Amino acid sequence: MAADNDPESEVFEITDFTTASEWERFVSRVEEVLNEWKLTENYVEKTSPEKGAYINGSWEEQSLDIHFADFKFYITHHFLKEDCKKENGKSEEDTLPLAMQDLLCMHNDFPPRAHCLVRWYGLREFVVISPGANCEAIISESKCNLLLSSVSMSLSNSGCQVPMFVQIQQKWRRIYAGECQGPGVRTDFEIVHLRKVPSQYNHLSGLLDIFKSKIGCNLLPLPPVNIAIRYTYILQDWQQSSWPQQPPDFDTLLGGEVGGVEFGNLPFGACEEPISELHLATTWPHLTEGIVVDNDVYSDLDPLQAPHWSIRVRTADNLQCLLGDFITEFFKLCCQKESAEEILGRVNAEEEGQENSDISSALSKLTEPAAPVPLSKLSVSSMVHSARRRIRRHRHIDESPLHVDMLNSILLYLFPDAAVEKSSDKEKTTQANSCRPSEQEKSPDDNLYLQLKSAPCNSLTYRLALCLCMVNYSYGGLAAVAHLWQEFVLELRYRWENNYLVYGLTGGSPDLRCCLLHQKFQMLNCCIERKRARDEARKVQEGNRERERKVSGGRASASTTRETPQGKSWDSWSDSEDEFFECLSDQGEMESSHSEAGKDSSKLKADGRLHPYNNMTLLHSAELLYVPVTQEPAPMTEDQLEEQSEVLAKLGTSAEGTHLRARMQSACLLSDMESFKAANPGCVLEDFVRWYSPRDYVEEEVVDEKGSTVIRGELSARMKIPGNMWVEAWDTARVIPARRQKRLFDDTKEAEKVLHYLAMMKPGDLAHHLLPCLLHAAIMKLKQEESVENIPSVEKSIQQAASQANKLLHSANYDYKKLEDFINQLVTMETVITEARSLKAKFAVDEEEENGEAADELEKFVTLLLEEPEVVVLGAGQARIGRIIHRLFINAQRAALLAPVDDDLEPAAESRKIPDFPPPAGREILLRTCVPRPAPYSKALPQRLFCVLMKDEFRLAGAFSADTSFF
Repeated sequence: MAADNDPESEVFEITDFTTASEWERFVSRVEEVLNEWKLTENYVEKTSPEKGAYINGSWEEQSLDIHFADFKFYITHHFLKEDCKKENGKSEEDTLPLAMQDLLCMHNDFPPRAHCLVRWYGLREFVVISPGANCEAIISESKCNLLLSSVSMSLSNSGCQVPMFVQIQQKWRRIYAGECQGPGVRTDFEIVHLRKVPSQYNHLSGLLDIFKSKIGCNLLPLPPVNIAIRYTYILQDWQQSSWPQQPPDFDTLLGGEVGGVEFGNLPFGACEEPISELHLATTWPHLTEGIVVDNDVYSDLDPLQAPHWSIRVRTADNLQCLLGDFITEFFKLCCQKESAEEILGRVNAEEEGQENSDISSALSKLTEPAAPVPLSKLSVSSMVHSARRRIRRHRHIDESPLHVDMLNSILLYLFPDAAVEKSSDKEKTTQANSCRPSEQEKSPDDNLYLQLKSAPCNSLTYRLALCLCMVNYSYGGLAAVAHLWQEFVLELRYRWENNYLVYGLTGGSPDLRCCLLHQKFQMLNCCIERKRARDEARKVQEGNRERERKVSGGRASASTTRETPQGKSWDSWSDSEDEFFECLSDQGEMESSHSEAGKDSSKLKADGRLHPYNNMTLLHSAELLYVPVTQEPAPMTEDQLEEQSEVLAKLGTSAEGTHLRARMQSACLLSDMESFKAANPGCVLEDFVRWYSPRDYVEEEVVDEKGSTVIRGELSARMKIPGNMWVEAWDTARVIPARRQKRLFDDTKEAEKVLHYLAMMKPGDLAHHLLPCLLHAAIMKLKQEESVENIPSVEKSIQQAASQANKLLHSANYDYKKLEDFINQLVTMETVITEARSLKAKFAVDEEEENGEAADELEKFVTLLLEEPEVVVLGAGQARIGRIIHRLFINAQRAALLAPVDDDLEPAAESRKIPDFPPPAGREILLRTCVPRPAPYSKALPQRLFCVLMKDEFRLAGAFSADTSFF
């Protein structure tokens, strides 16, 4: 007893029944989410949603993660974005929730491409709770009931009138159970899903029996049931309609390739039929029970008699398009890191291994003479360097990655001037210049290259990109690209060595708005032009000297020889102003002249004048001020400008670095000063500034000692700064005309630098440089094809693509991921254009009916098919387009049943046995009514049953409402 009375031995076990369970936490969390999304604030719509609101409206969603113990769920709120307002004059007790009102709305039955719950129940707002991505499906009946009770509890506690669903069973089955609660009312959402359609419910009569038995109304007679029916027919056989893809041309070098085109054009279109299926939906929107008969014996539902037709198309999956394939394969070249020599060396090694494995084949190649190549198919480089190439590569030209016929065809396309025999250099110059693209012939679209930093259309760079793209895709891939590039560089070197201008390039300095490779080609052309001018001037000089020798009997003195060039008029010198004499005798003469100039500059003879400058006179003499002949600034490409900027930046900000930077930048200024001194003997720095930089010579009116107003001028303040570079350059400038100065632009050195840069370029780098040109060509091709089909959405997409490419291609380093996405956008546009072309061919009207109105109607219909999820056929089967669709189905049915197409070839009885339409692929039947449940005295509430009957699916989605006031 003592032990029992000991307080320390007593143990009390306390159970806290106020602790929340996992189920209660889950319910509480759902309520929190509903309050957070403000779904407990019940608003009432003044009107039901307008017709087409579910299709044209904006659907939005918001989602969160919630947990039931360790099980993860997603809770998602789907809603149609629209303005909701509180309706005055009605109490909440008298108003049904919006979801119940939507059950009876007939304006948006069978919406295409909508959420399945929207299609089945006509809801504009709902909440779905579904298992997480990696969680197992809710299959257990006890778990399903637990979730449904949680939903019911959350809706009741929060007062939310938005319907809430729980996804159960496997996800692919799309089975949702849910509930909607209002003041005194409740709607239960239930779904039945079977693989096969029960025979007794394979028609409207059986489904009506299910619906009536489910609502269990005891009223007699029952209110009429509203019915909406939609049958869908699928057309998959396009054998009777042509596919308008360009067939191969077997008469050309590209023969045998689907969509093959000549050089200079990109292929376009799909390699297969782009439209896989056409779905015809025939709808009977407003029927009542008793008007239509549909049972296991007879049916009134004839598709030709349906009041509403709508069409949608399904495109082929993973459609292969020619333009997209060409660009994608070329884009892959940008990632290649091997050099051309490595690629061709590997190919050569493989070929030598094959030759060594077959001795007899090798001996036959040695003994058999090579087939002669026609002279008309030989390019300039192939004629001059063929022997050198064969010796270097140790293989026959026919064994090259690119066949000789194809190689010569490409080179003649790139350099068409090489196909014409020239009798003289003058003819060569005339014809080469005539082959250049004319600025006046360009269309407005050609300015697209400025946005893309590409090259002008029909320029050498543009055509080279197209050729390399085609060679890479169809004629040998990477090895063929390397081979063609080597031959191309050889052709450029040949033209440099023989003073032939490069075809397809405008004259002048490199255009920095174009891609770098185009600038390099222009730089090479500049070098050729300077070299040609110098050679021509040398020939003229030598001819003048020879004539003078003949006149003087061959006794020309050294002084006469030196004066001969100046005896020629300056007009002829101006044509070859890049001719410069750098011989020692001339240099000594100029040095002595310069030393004399220091003593008396007025004794020098003027040289290198163009024309007087605005009738100005020199400040210290009465001589006119002449504009001198000057050297043109050295042309530079953008990489040279960047290199020069880096060199100048590395000099730093010190005094010495600043001085050296100024000296480096004043080479052109010094040359112009020397030319000015030669053209204006006795001039001073102020005279040069008046011509070269008038703003740095300030003039003002002053009153002299005699009281008269005179104009006096002086150098600007910046010219008077001590150590000014202009003053220093003027003091060091000698009296030398432009033609005797050292060249500012060494064309020989620059040309060799360009050729070396091109020869060392890897195929991957080449593709990188030419990618803007290829994308430019692709956009132009899309514009050309779209203008034929006239698709507004594609036209807008092309404009957006050009703007996007402008940003992508102007960056220093390409973002290859974004470029890949951009190429996919171009492929999408090509696909849409191809689909439009195919649809127009299939919906073409009869020749006797063809007119402007019919063509416009067809074009609008095809455009809507591409832009809208579903297009209504106005007039249904009785309209022009309806008759065309009917004819397509008839042809497909007869082809499937092997029946003759012509009605005259078969008896009328046989023709009637062939149905115009196949059995419907899908049948959707919507039943609606409003009856009191569960008792006759209950409030009349909406009831709805959506039925789907397909070959391998039977689905019933029911929404059954009940009055809970007397539960």
